[in-house]
Amino acid sequence: MISLYIARRYLLAKKSHHVIGIISGVSVCGVAVATAALVCILSVFNGFQDMIADLFTAFDPQLKVMPAEGKFMDASNKLLHQIKNDPDVAVYSETLEDNALLMANNQQVMATVKGVDDEFEKLIDFDRIKFGDGTYQLHFDVIDYGILGINLLGLLGVGADFSNPINVYAPRGDEHIDMNDPSESFNTDELYSPRVGFSVKQQKYDAKYALTSLRFAQNIFEREGMVSAIELKLKNGADESAVKRRIQKMLGSEFTVSDRYEQQEDTFKIMKIEKLISYIFLTFILIIASFNIIGSLSMLIIDKQSDIQTLRHLGASDRQISGIFLLEGWLISIVGAVIGIALGLLLCWLQAEFGIIKFGESAGSYIINAYPVSIHLVDIIVIFFTVIIVGFISVWPVAMKKASK
Repeated sequence: MISLYIARRYLLAKKSHHVIGIISGVSVCGVAVATAALVCILSVFNGFQDMIADLFTAFDPQLKVMPAEGKFMDASNKLLHQIKNDPDVAVYSETLEDNALLMANNQQVMATVKGVDDEFEKLIDFDRIKFGDGTYQLHFDVIDYGILGINLLGLLGVGADFSNPINVYAPRGDEHIDMNDPSESFNTDELYSPRVGFSVKQQKYDAKYALTSLRFAQNIFEREGMVSAIELKLKNGADESAVKRRIQKMLGSEFTVSDRYEQQEDTFKIMKIEKLISYIFLTFILIIASFNIIGSLSMLIIDKQSDIQTLRHLGASDRQISGIFLLEGWLISIVGAVIGIALGLLLCWLQAEFGIIKFGESAGSYIINAYPVSIHLVDIIVIFFTVIIVGFISVWPVAMKKASK
């Protein structure tokens, strides 16, 4: 392509006016800096998203089956038991959770009591979130234990090794509260200490959840034989999306199957919106940086008027001449994009390896000490094409108008 060859020569060859070369260099630098900023900012958002997903991984199952309507479902449902036979399912755990009042040391806190079966321990990585000297244990003989979130223990004024049992109150089903004797309208029971608690580092769990045995939850909530969810762990190498679709198709519309991201949909939706807004703002900065390309291209067209006349005498059309300068502007955008992406990737690597930008002076004050980064290939592709499109839109009117005169 003769137009591309000439455009490349104009980009690399020495200009008759030194200022044109300077402006071209500034244009490339402006695009590169804006591109690098896009790479770094989007990678930081990815880092936070991956970090939060990793925190939830310690508590949330890979897949969770819940009733499409209502809060509870029959644990003996034949459709649910078919899930156990799925070749990709490694752990099948029945759980039941509902709200209850917890009392200890004259402190009262509304919490979510989550009863789980013995398979639940295989479902989560409890060692990652445990604190205390005890071991994971939810029942022994007729005694039921309670493993509470670290913030919930603080609200109750107790530690992981609380000596006196925690009293649990749950309203009896279909009964109005008797104001003369309110205690008669509640089921009551006690949870004992296994000398261990958990810390997911997420307020919704650490300040709200109490783990106990499935038997305890079914008794106090009067839900014998019922569960609120089936939580699944898949075998190594299983395609989570494919298994989810297969189970959902088998269960039909009576149940919903959600992965970890869907279980925390509100959290990740907010993060995606924040990432999108940042992308839009940085794209505006990129557009401003592209104005330098317009100035550089305008001066280059003025500088090359004699060349333009020569090309016309040789039979070149206005469209071909305009195409030369359009490609020139594109080449500036492409060079800036490549340099910016390379610079952004280098900065992200330095941040990931050395944690250059930290949250604060005190180490250990935060979950992590430095801003996390995670590079996603799809973001790099989107950034590259964004730069190319912005560059094309910015130089097209100038190339078409001035070169055709």
